[in-house]
Amino acid sequence: MKKILFIGDIVGQKGRQAVSFHLPALIKKYKTDFVIANGENATHGKGLIEHHYDALIAEGVDCITLGNHYDAKSEIRKYLDGANGLIRPYNLMNEYPGIGTMIFKDRDWSIRVTNLLGQAFMSEEVASPFDSLKKIIETEEQADIHIVDFHAEATGEKYALAHAFAGSISALIGTHTHVQTRDARILSGGTGYLSDVGMTGPYHGILGVKAENIIAKLWHQEKTVFTLDEQKEALFSAVLLQIDETTGHTIDITPIYLVEKL
Repeated sequence: MKKILFIGDIVGQKGRQAVSFHLPALIKKYKTDFVIANGENATHGKGLIEHHYDALIAEGVDCITLGNHYDAKSEIRKYLDGANGLIRPYNLMNEYPGIGTMIFKDRDWSIRVTNLLGQAFMSEEVASPFDSLKKIIETEEQADIHIVDFHAEATGEKYALAHAFAGSISALIGTHTHVQTRDARILSGGTGYLSDVGMTGPYHGILGVKAENIIAKLWHQEKTVFTLDEQKEALFSAVLLQIDETTGHTIDITPIYLVEKL
């Protein structure tokens, strides 16, 4: 049995602080075998610079996935190809450095992590996540465990992709909305599922941003610069998967939601 910890979208300094505070203790408590984190918002709320990538790896994260803000910090193009624990969305339409699916091998087991972007209500045009995942499963080297980070807006699209490949992947974990859902379940064929793992970042405000910024945009249609809410409380959202590496099936899926003053 392997224990996989998946950390939701890390947002800004508060998110990085929350990882630093909680991750070592969680690794020790659960005796995790592998840690995945979505880091697309880790640098000031958008993008991921190399220094913050290195820091998250040093904290104990094994694989960092991205999302629609993959290119928000242009320096990522310079280091992405050499970052052994970083993957960008697989189904981009244009050529871009890096890869969107990666296999990690230990002595007696292996895990593949795949990063996909959704199409519904997302601003960037991408290739079909369904066709993309089918291609990965049919053409890439198989691993004992296969985890998919589906960075998407629509819950229905997330459910559809998970059901379409139930039994062919170990788990599909949704990211992007920054709100943890309460629908953790195991689908047919042993595929673990959670519509959204949530956010690791500022606890107050709206989705990590100061509330007044979001209200000004949505209510008054004002052009505003989003500023991260930096009050003391930080949120740590994650999900713990217990997966039988001999079958690739998820045996247990447990969301984690922690709030701490940092």
